[in-house]
This record gives sequence, C-alpha cells and structure tokens, in this order.
Amino acid sequence: MNETDARIMIDDLLKQVGWDPKDKSEVCTEVYIPASSVQMPAVSYGITQEPAEDDVSLAPGRADYVLYGQNGRPLAVIEAKKNAINPYVAKQQALPYAQRLDAPFIFLTNGELIYFWDYRNDDARIVESFYSRRDMERLLEMRQSRKALATIDLPEYYVRQGETRQVRSYQQEAMKALDHAVELGKKRFLIELPTGTGKTDLIALYLKRLMKAGWAERVLFLVDREQLAKQALEAIQDVLGEYSSYWLKPGTVRQEKQITVALLQTMIGCHEQYSSGYFDVVIMDESHRSIYGTWQAALTRFDALHIGLTATPANYIERNTYEFYQCKDNQPDFSYRIQDAFNDGYLTPYRFATGITELIAEGADVDDEHYDPAQFERTWTNEKTNQLMMEEFDRLAWENYKELAPGQKDGPGKAIVFAITKHHAARLTHYLNQLHPEHKGRYAEIITSDVADADALIRRFKKETYPMVAVSVGMLDTGFDCREILHIVICRRLRSPILYQQMRGRGTRTAPHIQKKKFVIYDFFKNHEYFNDSDTDIFSGGGSHGHAPGGPKTGPRSSDNLVDLRLDDEWLEAVNYIEVGPDGERVDKKEYVTNWEQTIRSQSDDPILQKIREDEPLSDEEETYLAQQLNKPKHYFNEDNLRRAYRDPGGNLIDFIKAALGLLKLKSKEEKLDENFRAWLVARSLAPEQAEYLSLLKNRGVATGRIQLDDLFSPPLSILNAAGIGVELFGEKGLKDVVDDMNEVVFKKTAKG
Repeated sequence: MNETDARIMIDDLLKQVGWDPKDKSEVCTEVYIPASSVQMPAVSYGITQEPAEDDVSLAPGRADYVLYGQNGRPLAVIEAKKNAINPYVAKQQALPYAQRLDAPFIFLTNGELIYFWDYRNDDARIVESFYSRRDMERLLEMRQSRKALATIDLPEYYVRQGETRQVRSYQQEAMKALDHAVELGKKRFLIELPTGTGKTDLIALYLKRLMKAGWAERVLFLVDREQLAKQALEAIQDVLGEYSSYWLKPGTVRQEKQITVALLQTMIGCHEQYSSGYFDVVIMDESHRSIYGTWQAALTRFDALHIGLTATPANYIERNTYEFYQCKDNQPDFSYRIQDAFNDGYLTPYRFATGITELIAEGADVDDEHYDPAQFERTWTNEKTNQLMMEEFDRLAWENYKELAPGQKDGPGKAIVFAITKHHAARLTHYLNQLHPEHKGRYAEIITSDVADADALIRRFKKETYPMVAVSVGMLDTGFDCREILHIVICRRLRSPILYQQMRGRGTRTAPHIQKKKFVIYDFFKNHEYFNDSDTDIFSGGGSHGHAPGGPKTGPRSSDNLVDLRLDDEWLEAVNYIEVGPDGERVDKKEYVTNWEQTIRSQSDDPILQKIREDEPLSDEEETYLAQQLNKPKHYFNEDNLRRAYRDPGGNLIDFIKAALGLLKLKSKEEKLDENFRAWLVARSLAPEQAEYLSLLKNRGVATGRIQLDDLFSPPLSILNAAGIGVELFGEKGLKDVVDDMNEVVFKKTAKG
C-alpha cells in the first residue's frame, strides 16, 4: 500500500469519528508550513531541549493533514506514511509542524497503525482510532482547569443506600496508590479486593475525586453481568449524584452523559461507534474475565486511564490481565488480602456444617473441566439424595441461626442454594417448600434467567422476609449482594477456585443490624476439602495450601480452560442442549434457534421489531418491554439462553433479533483478525519496532491461518530476515512466546468466533 492508498484509508478513519475531510474548516491537507525564523524547542517525553543551530526542523515543509477546532485553531497534525513504513519514525518530521502551528497533538499513521502523540506530556502510543474534534477540545479544557490530586482531600465518610458509611483504611490506601499512579502518568491500574469489601464503592469515590480535580469528564464502567450493572449504577447515583449517568443497553439510544454503565457484551457490539478519546476513564469490573481475544477490543478501543477491579487472588489472575494492566512481577497494583479483611472485621468469617451427608464425586473426575451437567446430576443425585440434602440443611439452619446472628428475627435467616442445573434447582426448591407447607410454596424460590421479572424476585428476597431461600444456577454466584445471608448451600461439584471463592463470598458481607457473627457453608460435595479450605486456614489461592492433591494448579492456567464471561465452555461447545423454564426442560440448541427465528419472523409487524429492522435505536422502556415479552413461558427467549444456543457468549438480544431477521452483517474472518490483532497490540504496549514487526507476522497469519516459527525461515519472510530481526527484538524465547500468544489470542479465538 502506497501513501495515496494510506490517505484514502485515513479519510475513512476520520469520517468514522465525525470529521468531514471535505470541510476545510475541519480538515485541511498539504498545509504549507513556512520556515521558522525563531528556534522552536524540541519536546519529547515531556522534556524540553534546545535544538542544534543546523536543525533541519526549521526548514519549510507541508503537513499531510491538519485538524482544526471550532475556534479555527489547529488541534492536531497528521503525518501519513505508506504501509511499509512504521509511522512512529515520523515523529521528528511532524513535531516542528505541530509546534509552528501551535497544534497540541500529533497523529502518526500508515493507515493500519495509528499513534497518538500528546507531545508536551508523553510519548507517542498506539491507539485504535483518531480522536474526534470534541475529544481534543475537551482534553484541552480539562488541562486548563486540572488540579493536583493532592489538593483534593481524601473522603472520610460518604452516604450509600441512605446510610452514612466510613471510608475504610484500605480504601483510602487504594486511592492514594491510584493518585500516585495517575500523577506519574501510568495509564493502567489493577486493584484486587475480596468480595464484600466495597470495590464498587471505592471506585465511585475515586471517580468523584478525579472529576472534582478535573482529570476526568467522561467515564465508562464495564461489567459482564446485569446484576453488576445494577450495583454499579446504584453506587454511582448514590456517590456521584451530581454527575449524569445511565445504563447503555443493546440497541438503545446513546446518551451523551458523563458516566456510562454498560455490559461488556453490549460494548463489544458498539465500541466502534465511539472514538478512542471519547472516555477519560474505563473501569472493568471482574477484569480477570475480560482480557481475552474478542473481549479485548471493547477495552483497547479507548485511550484512557484503565482501572481493573477483581476479587480473584493474584495466583489465579491470567498473564494477559497483568500484561494489559502493565503490572510488574504478576502482582496487582493494589491488593487487600481476605485474611486481613477477616482479621480487621470488614468481612464475616465462616464455618463448615459438620455431620452432613457428603456425596463422593471422584468418578466424575475423568474429564475435570468439561462434563455434561445433566449427566453429572443423574449420576450423583436422585430424589432421595436431593430430599436428604434439603432436610439436613433445613434442620441445621433452624438449629443454628440464633447463634450465627442473635438479631435475626425470623428463622432460619437468608440462604442461597447453588444447584447443578435448572432442573436440579427445581427439585431442590420443591423439597424445601414441602418442608414448610405453611408458606404455600413461597418459602423457597428459583432465581434463574427464565424467571419472569427475576429482578423483582431478587428485590423481594433482599427486602422481604419471604422467600427465605433462593435456589439458583449460575446467576447468584457473583454480582449479588445481600448482607443478611447466613447460609451458603453448595449442592454441586466445583473445580474452579475462582467460582468457589465467589460462591463463598456471597456470605462474607457484614450485617450489624442482625448482629451477624458468622455464616455456615453446607458443602455436600466436599469442595472445601478439594481446595484445602477451612475456617482456620482460609483458602485464598496462595501459600502452601491453595489446592488438594490432583486439584488445580496455583498459578495461571491457559486460556483454553477459562470460563469466558460466566458461560461454561461445556455449555457453549460440547453440550447440544440448553435448559429452559423453571423445571429446566432440555431443548436441543438447533431446535431452540429454529423456534426463535420463526417466532421473530412471524412478528415482523411488531412496531419495536420494525424499529430494529430499520436500525433505529430503541428507548430504554422499549428494550425492557421487548425483553419481558420474549421471555415468556413455552420458549423462554432471553439473552442467557440465546447465548448458549448460538454458542456466542458476546451476543446481545438485539444482535440475535437481527440474526433471526437476516439483517446482521457478520464480520469477515479477516476483519475479525484485524480487529483482534489491533486490540492485542494495544494491550501489550510494545515498542514501535516490535509493533511493526508483529504487523508483518500478522499478515502472514491472515494468509495461512496461524503463524509457524518455520515460516520465518522460508520465503517471503526469510527474504526480510524475519527470524534474525525477531530474535534481535524479542530474544529467542521471547519470540517463541509472542508468536504462541498471537496464535492463541488473535488467531485461535477468531477461528472459534
């Protein structure tokens, strides 16, 4: 590709973020830059140096592009190079042009790679898109009003859910660490806090701090579950009530508010509608689940301060996550140990129920990570064992609840039961309600994605006496906050240390109003023995105990074994059915998709579906109404079931409707590869020469499907001395590692998608 081709691509890229290349008040090309009679200081990495007497930067020249603000002043110079040239090398050519025009920003591009250079403050870095006019004007406005973070007092108290809360010491320490990182120019930061210690409150308080100091104006808060989105929005509207906020849902109208809460799955489908400079801060909750393949694109799109939140202990956070957040020595930037939280009284301790029937499940260990849940249920439970488990839990709960929480008025206190499948959950709920006929079937309730208005049921569980017990599968293990939980009942086998700790964490929140002292874990499948967990030697993924013989390794696992966005691999790929309805009826995935597509096509006259057909955005009310109408008995069409049926963990309801109507334009394999590669490249923060080299390898991978090291020694790559250059840039082992990672993250994930 020559420079002319690159300029055609640049024009398209400018249009994508709102620039009009034909409007000379916005974009001018071939702008003549006269020779300067006054020496201009060369600025690089924030250090000003006087140029030499014969500095050629004082000669006249032409800027390829100049972007102008609404006031007519230059905002940025764009230096365009042909594809074969790494645009980073054009820094010193573009710098004097920007200085003489008094343009504060520079873009360097060859049409494939784009570097953004805020040359008065930082070095050039790869970005996914150009900045819009408003992005750069806003950045300049913030610079003028920005205050040092040290001038903003750390908060001591805040109001949340109608009560005044004290800011805890570790929350203040986390804010101080963030201050230090931001002032030093660190762009990414990873925080590890145990479940129940106030990650969301902490980040809301810190966002308020950044906005008061003028360091941020627009914020994106990403989560991967609806319950987490609700929690985040509640915290933001409590703590940051003076700033506008909203939840961006699939297909709905984008609002120009200061804080956007969105599901990662939603942002995957619409991130290209935003420029790289649109958000100043991007928060990723439960970030250990999202830095892989396709998911990266929704994060790396934004050239912002990235703050990752996780409750996962350091030993179980993947290498990709540490690389994305630029953490040293595979350690989060700030962490607070669960043992310290128990010792400091910020979390409620637990004990295990003794004397209960324990189901032995060794026979199911043949295929540890990928088993059919329905087969497992049939093998290890039956009506007798289900009934026995519920009877034993119920008896012990009623015996112990006053000891656990003397202030708990109604026995036996709130409980969560984790079942194997939806069908299993239905059976357990039935037996619990049989034990308490006086409540007419309302003592225990199933909470799954198929329940009509699950949100209302969750609110009732939290706020009202009944239901006393919530029985669920894969919905309440994370993103669910109920401080009054006294009983955690595990009626399934677990082999994921992350999931085990998330389930356990549902009971750790303190509840002084009921004098909560402890909670009890009823572990009918001996999971705590597998993880060597006890109330005196707490399993946290580290130290000498961390796993039982034959258990998971206490270190990063390959991404093959990851549970992507809470959807188990076996449900996405190996299992050919999905469970629908309160009783967990098993429906073949192909049959479910066929029924879905026929239903949507038969309702094509529906006004909301007409809007989707014509690609018009829906209101928030229309999106909610549509979801409720589709999730009705008989088919139970909802996002969770559709993701499993389509084997698409990143899909959303609007995408699935468009697919049924034949309107969804799927990206080509090459487009997916290109997007994933750019996201992977931004995430790794490589040197310019390394990025240029890997772009060369990427093109080979596109042609062959993956990259083989042998390719480096054969034409056409051998002609370019690809092997020698690669070893020089990365070292022998480093080159092998980076090629393996590119194959795993860029090519393999795309092939699956």
